[in-house]
Amino acid sequence: MRRSRRRVLSSLLCAPLLAPPARAQDAGAAFPNRPIRMVVPFAPGGSADIVARITAQGMSEALGQPVAVENRGGGGGVIGSEAVLAAPADGYTLAFHTASSAVLNAGLYRNLPFDIRRAFAPVSLVGLVPNVVVVSPGLPAATLRELVELLRREPGRRTYASSGPGTITHLSGHMLADMAGGAMVHVPYRGSGPANADLMAGRIDVMVDTISSTIPFVRAGQMRALAVSSRERSAALPDVPTAAEAGLPGYESTNWHAVFVAAGTPGPVVARLERTARAAVASPATNRRLVEAGVEPRGTTAAELEAFWDAQMKVWIPIVRSSGATAD
Repeated sequence: MRRSRRRVLSSLLCAPLLAPPARAQDAGAAFPNRPIRMVVPFAPGGSADIVARITAQGMSEALGQPVAVENRGGGGGVIGSEAVLAAPADGYTLAFHTASSAVLNAGLYRNLPFDIRRAFAPVSLVGLVPNVVVVSPGLPAATLRELVELLRREPGRRTYASSGPGTITHLSGHMLADMAGGAMVHVPYRGSGPANADLMAGRIDVMVDTISSTIPFVRAGQMRALAVSSRERSAALPDVPTAAEAGLPGYESTNWHAVFVAAGTPGPVVARLERTARAAVASPATNRRLVEAGVEPRGTTAAELEAFWDAQMKVWIPIVRSSGATAD
C-alpha cells in the first residue's frame, strides 16, 4: 500500500511539470483561431503604414485569419509600442517596427517606460529600404568622393536636410559628415517633402533620404544621386554606386521594416508567425508589391532578425549619442 501511494503521489507531483510543453504545443497548433492586429506605431499614409498593409495582407492569406493594421502614431513610435506591450503576449497583437521605433528610440529617449531590446521578441525582417545620398544640382560635387573633399575644404559651410531631428535621415546625414571628416549644418524639416523641395531649389546642399522618396526627382534631373548607402547597388538606381564603391567604405544607412511580438509570447506561436511572414514575403504578389514600394524584400528567420537587430543597435546608438539628438 505504501509503495502504491508513493507511486500515485509521485505521478501527481510530476504531472504539472509535464503539462506546460503539451500546452505550448497545443497553443502553436491552434494558433490563430481569431483575427490578429498589427500595430504600426506611425500615422497612416507613411512608408511604414504602406509596407505594413502589404505584409498584413500576405500574412492574412497564409494564416487564414484577418490581420488588421492599426495605426497608433505619436511619440516617435512610443505610443504604438506601449499599445502592443499592454496587450496579452499571445501573438494576436503584432508590432510593425522600423529602425526608428526599434533602435533609434533606445538612444533618443532617456526615460522610456520600457526596455526596447527586452520588451519585444523578433519574428521576421520584412525588408530593407536603402537610402541615397543626393545633392542640389548646383553643388560643385559630381561624385561622393568630390563631396567628401568639398566638406573637408569647407567645414561647417554646407548644409544637410532631414525629415526631423532624431530621424534616420538626420542621423544618416550626421554620420556622413562625421565619416567624411567635414562638418555640415543640420537643417530639420517636417517631413521629406519640404526638404526635397529646398534641396532642388538649391537652398540646401545635401540630404540622405530613401530611394522611394527621391527617385522621381533623380530621374527628372532635379537632384543628383551620388551613392546608395547600402551594401549592394539598388535595382531602382542601378547606375548609382554604393558608398563603398564611391570612395566612402563603411558608410551604410538603411531603414527597415520588421514584425515583432511582445516578449514572453509562446515559442510555437512565434515560430508560426515567423513561417507565415517568410511565406508572405516570398509569395510573388507580396514580393512584387514590396519592390514597387521601394523595399528590398528579405523574409528572415526570427534568429536572423535578432542578430540584425543587435548589429543595428551597435551601429546607431553611438551615432544618436554623438549627434546630441534627444526626444525628451
